[in-house]
Amino acid sequence: MKIVILDAKTLGEDTSLAPIESLGECVVFPNASDEDIPALLEDADVCVTNKKVLNEQTLYAAKKLSLICLCATGYNNVDIEYCKSRGIRVRNVRGYSSESVAQHTFALALSLMESISYYDNFCKSGAYTESGLANHIGRPYVEISNKRWGIIGMGQIGRKVAAIAEAMGAEVSYASVSGAERKENYAQVTMETLLSQSDIISLHSPLTEHTQGIIDGAAIAKMKRTAVLINVARGAIVDSHALASAIDDGRIYGAGIDVYEREPMEKDHPFLTMKKKDRIVLTPHIAWASKEARARCVIKVAENIEAYFAGKEINDLW
Repeated sequence: MKIVILDAKTLGEDTSLAPIESLGECVVFPNASDEDIPALLEDADVCVTNKKVLNEQTLYAAKKLSLICLCATGYNNVDIEYCKSRGIRVRNVRGYSSESVAQHTFALALSLMESISYYDNFCKSGAYTESGLANHIGRPYVEISNKRWGIIGMGQIGRKVAAIAEAMGAEVSYASVSGAERKENYAQVTMETLLSQSDIISLHSPLTEHTQGIIDGAAIAKMKRTAVLINVARGAIVDSHALASAIDDGRIYGAGIDVYEREPMEKDHPFLTMKKKDRIVLTPHIAWASKEARARCVIKVAENIEAYFAGKEINDLW
């Protein structure tokens, strides 16, 4: 069995690939180019990737390929219908990064709500030393306690975020994108109610036809002027231009963003050209990537490969 890993670098150089490498001949590429992928997969039995786009243009030469294993839960980078037509099975990994994403959600929220970057720079610049005061309150910061935390995407990650927010004293509610009734331990409200009443809104939904662009200019216009938006889901769920404009104009307070429509983001991305950059905290799609989560991911990919060749259907996307 020949296994080809296309973008091992996205898993971090400190992540051991041994669980996968032990399963057969394993060829590892740090970050294969789209142009090279067809040739690299020509004689592969299994393709392992995190972010590479796999469709007819990249898979046409893969005559032996029977399995694609994603180092991710999301699968919008794979043309599932084309894979079905070719008989190539596709498997993702689930649940490996819930703790990591939930933790990063609060890292973004707290960094923004407490103006951590501002106060860090104030101390390191020497301004604190020169101030002559024991404390400096250049910017007010607010507590999560008694705030309303709204969640869009009440899956495994959403539930973890809800539990942490509740433990910090927040009132938690959630909205279903489809409007379907669900039984959760938190109040389900309409999307309009969630947008208009929440102090913090965090996004944890997959990218689907129902969620793409759901946080657009009209949705942002319903939010409080003091609202904070956190997106650790998928970039295309949010209209970046509308969000940057709303923050610059003071129509919402700010945002914490870990995901983008294109990754890496473009040089002229609105988050890089907006005026109030201090009101937005940006990270390079790392919410999923704690050291522990990456190790769990590799183990789960290896388990998916073993299960496939043992005839077990687990984590199958079709």
